Amino acid sequence: MTRKGHLCWRVAVMAVALLATVLATGESLAQSDEPIVLTVLNYLDATSPGAEREIEEIWNAFERNNPDIQIVREDLFLEPFHQKTEAYAAAGRLPDVLYMWPGGRSSTLHTQRLVKDLTPFIEPIRDQFAEAALRPQAGGYLGELPIGLTATHVLYVNTQVLEELGLSIPETYEDLKAMVPTLRAAGKDVILMGAKDDWVIQSTLFSMIVGRLVGDEMMDEIIAGRAKFTDEPFVNALRFYASLFEDGVLSRRIFQTAYNEVDPLFAAGQAPFLIDGDWKVGNFLTDPTTGEALIPPEEQKHIVMTVFPAIPGERVHNTTSSVPAAGFGINAAIPAGSRKEEAAWRLVEWLTSEEVQRIRLETGSAFPSRKGVTSDRLEPLAQERATFYGRFSGTYVLDDVLDSQVYGPLNVGLQEIGLGLATPEEVAASVQRALEAWRASRR
Repeated sequence: MTRKGHLCWRVAVMAVALLATVLATGESLAQSDEPIVLTVLNYLDATSPGAEREIEEIWNAFERNNPDIQIVREDLFLEPFHQKTEAYAAAGRLPDVLYMWPGGRSSTLHTQRLVKDLTPFIEPIRDQFAEAALRPQAGGYLGELPIGLTATHVLYVNTQVLEELGLSIPETYEDLKAMVPTLRAAGKDVILMGAKDDWVIQSTLFSMIVGRLVGDEMMDEIIAGRAKFTDEPFVNALRFYASLFEDGVLSRRIFQTAYNEVDPLFAAGQAPFLIDGDWKVGNFLTDPTTGEALIPPEEQKHIVMTVFPAIPGERVHNTTSSVPAAGFGINAAIPAGSRKEEAAWRLVEWLTSEEVQRIRLETGSAFPSRKGVTSDRLEPLAQERATFYGRFSGTYVLDDVLDSQVYGPLNVGLQEIGLGLATPEEVAASVQRALEAWRASRR
């Protein structure tokens, strides 16, 4: 064989070996030069002041710094988001990366193992996160990496409104109830809530009531079948909730109020109190695109974040309801070791990075799950939120520990009680039947 022929033979052998390697890894030569396309389902309130910063400083920044990855993102909010997630799951067409919760509305993704276990990915940087954020989730593994920690119950207090009427922050429920005549005479509501969507009452108010009057230990017993929703402690929690309407502390108008409709009402001083999650802070801060805020920074000093006052007969005191925050998961169908999996993890790692968590802290959209994330750009209300977590312990959020087949009837039942369409005993019985049916379906 001539020298030229020998060289051509060696080149051919090398080409065959390279092709074999490429085929073994499932990648193509063309693919190696093309950007990886990641589809993403994102949860975003496009009307919030922090929306523009999220798009520009988080999503657009990632693409600028990762030209080998192209993001195709779908932004949805509230029920449309959850409905789309379930539709994708049912059709077997989940996006590559998706926003999700540690349980509750994302139970399908966890329990059917439609997302990867992120534990192996997080191990090299695990010590950078608060351990509470990394506990196993609804499927028994780490299905999503939380972007923060969440208190689903906060009592927002406008102290200026109270002071103008000669009132102060209530320490007990009796103190709160005693304010009703004064506030009504002044044309004020007592507590604002945007409870038209049925999850709001359960997540931001009733979970806290159950935490106080029932406790996490008994909730574990109920879920395990060793106690019942129809037992006195849970029924008493429903009875106390019903009394909020009977005492005039809550108005039935809350069920006609859309979730974000309460924001300008509270900012305008229509009521001294608002009940919502800690994430509501972001709706009151300055919008960087307009320079305006529903509650200007100089007025935010009048807003205190606390919890519902002491409830008669409570077993646990001074608590909120809390859970690791939502975050991002990776579609389990992506091949392990592939370029797409590497790209998806690179995106999730960025979305939970110190830099991104600092942005979310400043916009009020999430309290950091990473240790040591701070900022010198926090408005007064964001600073108030940062101190909230050190003041109150947390109990279960019901739609995190219960399956949707169980908390769904509870959500509806809470609205029925508030509207006078069902009694606490009837709702307790309905939820117990749902729990037993769910338990039977798992045998």
